[in-house]
Amino acid sequence: MGHNHTHHHPTVTGKNLLFSIILNIIITILQVIGGFISGSLSLISDAVHNFSDVISLIISYIANLLTRKKKQTLKQTFGYKRAEIIAAFINGTSLIVIAIFLGIEAVKRFNTPHQINSNIVIWLAIVGIIVNGLSVLLLKNDAEHNLNMKSAYLHLLTDMLTSVAVLVGGLLMKFYQVFWVDAVLTLIISVYLIYVSWSVLVDSLKILMLFAPVHIKINDVEKEVLKVKEIRNIHHVHIWQLNDHDCHFEAHIEFKKDIKLSEFDLVCEKVEKILLEKFQINHCNLQPEYNRDDIKDFIIQD
Repeated sequence: MGHNHTHHHPTVTGKNLLFSIILNIIITILQVIGGFISGSLSLISDAVHNFSDVISLIISYIANLLTRKKKQTLKQTFGYKRAEIIAAFINGTSLIVIAIFLGIEAVKRFNTPHQINSNIVIWLAIVGIIVNGLSVLLLKNDAEHNLNMKSAYLHLLTDMLTSVAVLVGGLLMKFYQVFWVDAVLTLIISVYLIYVSWSVLVDSLKILMLFAPVHIKINDVEKEVLKVKEIRNIHHVHIWQLNDHDCHFEAHIEFKKDIKLSEFDLVCEKVEKILLEKFQINHCNLQPEYNRDDIKDFIIQD
């Protein structure tokens, strides 16, 4: 059985994530205290959102540590490579749950508007923008090539935008005494949270469900592999992602002739090159066959 393993992806250290966690713990405490003192639901909502982010960021940080430090063993042959994907799934789910909760509370507040100390809201919103803005900048590069970091980045980005919305609401309440805007902002924030979290949730779920990556067209894989002249048929194909970077491929390949093992190895190299260069598949597992009586369908219903 031929196999190939190619690794070329950036390393994420997690130091910036740890710094972001510390900053978010501080701003969460300040917002909770300020929210209760001022009576602002949007500020408390922002604090709850920040608290959920602290938990999510900690999960992401632990997942990052596990992925980098824990190696494959006889019991854990893949190590902890799935840890970051699980963290991304939990993060996406938690954001949506929090968003629904905030939306419900906002609707309730429409019926019972409260007078709010807008000065506290304004100053804490400014602090939130600064802290979350710095955290967003710290994680921006890592988020571009790591789904776990992307989920953490989105948490912090929505925090920053939420703080901007809270600041605008605080200014409106201060100068125009429009206190119902607090509930409106909370509702807008909840809808936005669902919008930005959905892609992370879906992407991580697809990986956990072993779906083929979206960039790979199964029929194109078959056409390219069958261009190798020694191969008659390819079947029993499985394509899945282990994490953000590792894409796996396994299949049975039927040969036209009863070739030697050394010839099979050469064919494997050709197939591996095709899969890597054209489809970014970096783990390849091939089972050779010749005149074997089995089902030759491309996708076998196990």
